[in-house]
Amino acid sequence: MGPHPAVAAIRLAVRRVLHDVLTEFHRHADHKRPAEAARRPAHAARSRYAEAGTAGAPRAALPERPDTPLVLVACSGGADSMALASALAFEARKLDVRAGGITVDHNLQPGSGLRAAEVVTRLTAMDLDPVEAVAVHVGREGGPEAAARDARYAALDAAAERHGAAAVLLGHTRDDQAETVLLGLARGSGIRSLSGMAAASGPAGRYRRPFLQLDRQTARKACLVQSLPVWDDPHNIDPAYTRSRLRHEGLPALEKALGKGVVEALARTAQLSRDDADALDTWAAEAELSVRDDTGRLECAKLHVLPPAVRRRVLRRALIEAGAPAGSLFARHLEEVDRLITGWRGQRAINLPGRVEAMRQGGRLVIRQS
Repeated sequence: MGPHPAVAAIRLAVRRVLHDVLTEFHRHADHKRPAEAARRPAHAARSRYAEAGTAGAPRAALPERPDTPLVLVACSGGADSMALASALAFEARKLDVRAGGITVDHNLQPGSGLRAAEVVTRLTAMDLDPVEAVAVHVGREGGPEAAARDARYAALDAAAERHGAAAVLLGHTRDDQAETVLLGLARGSGIRSLSGMAAASGPAGRYRRPFLQLDRQTARKACLVQSLPVWDDPHNIDPAYTRSRLRHEGLPALEKALGKGVVEALARTAQLSRDDADALDTWAAEAELSVRDDTGRLECAKLHVLPPAVRRRVLRRALIEAGAPAGSLFARHLEEVDRLITGWRGQRAINLPGRVEAMRQGGRLVIRQS
């Protein structure tokens, strides 16, 4: 008799991601190997042949086996990440993968250090290695949710670098994706926000989200049938947090008004929006080369004839390149800069996040840090 359907579903999702990680890891290793061989001193090659064979007829040496990739799971102790950790532990034993775990202590609640220690104990009991808890300080910039997220990802980035991890698995589900799409819609931030979370993101696709096609209930059921203890974060039901209100009030209201299937529809919207946004980003990257003069400055006349969706992407890329933080650039900022192209009436320079300013001079758009 096979595993419970919920357990089988989470394991299959993780197995697919691990196969992708392995394929990319070995492809990278294969590309590195010729370069390393070219840098190896000639005497080192002769020495290796001398050990492998005799009398000028060296025996062919077996190819070196690349190191096994390490995959970490980011685990809060909640149902989604515990289900993910259990699936990673199970699948890693069947594949050529090392599995470890990281839990981040945000220090936002009494006893958070104790709970982090409990998560470490549970992950260690799954035979994950390395396993560690990382304590962070959460600032205030961008609001409590954004500040906690920034601190968490900084800690995960540092852990991945420290351990040389090929990937970090995150337990975001289809329900999380639907919430992210609605939050993006509420901000009015455009199609990229509607595309939600990517299956792979971060430096070199470090962060992987195997559960984006699975609902939250499947992960919770998998924990239940495997007798995995889970921790329900009280912040997830605290109405002080926007996502919590959306989860417990907004989405249920939508389902009551529109019927079941809202979460699935929003997740499909995310994927369709991502495909469109990726295509527009590619178009903008190509168009950017044609709207700069010989000195690299943006020409307003050439920008003006671009479709608005493409032009604003070119502007956003230029602002980020000049030093504006991507997470602090909103639609209103791009609209103000866009008016320098489409509604020029002698406006002054526009001040933007990151001490970046944009101004129009002599038919050129000048973007620089002040």
